[in-house]
Amino acid sequence: MSRSLNRVQIIGNLGADPELRTTTSGARVANLSVATSRRWNDRQGQPQEKTEWHKVIFWENLAEVCEKYLKRGDRVYVEGSIEYRQYEDKEGQTRYITEIKGREMIMLGGRGESAQSSAPSRSAGPSRGGPEPAKDSFEEFSSDALTPEDDLPF
Repeated sequence: MSRSLNRVQIIGNLGADPELRTTTSGARVANLSVATSRRWNDRQGQPQEKTEWHKVIFWENLAEVCEKYLKRGDRVYVEGSIEYRQYEDKEGQTRYITEIKGREMIMLGGRGESAQSSAPSRSAGPSRGGPEPAKDSFEEFSSDALTPEDDLPF
């Protein structure tokens, strides 16, 4: 039997404050909207930019960390898996959603803030590290840093 992999890693900025809610079973869930952008010059040399929006879902402890520490504009590293769901809206239409089910989130420092990280296996809450330089684009990261042995791309 062959193995498969469903893993996504993004670095982007929050488009809004995290939305936290509690399910009917009492589980805490945070919804984040994360923007990633790419810049290039077209054939005429004109600068172009494309922004993609990603819906990210965090559960339980990470949801509470998101609510407590994140706000609109913050830069984050998110690791998780892609999930597809469908539901029926109020008008009876079938709707489809693509989202990232987050397993790890690292708050990337910027604007003079310190970097903070949290992973599901850590029970003591976020740890604080030294200042993290802000990254303007994914192109600044070396492809050598994205080896399978590394957990983080930087």
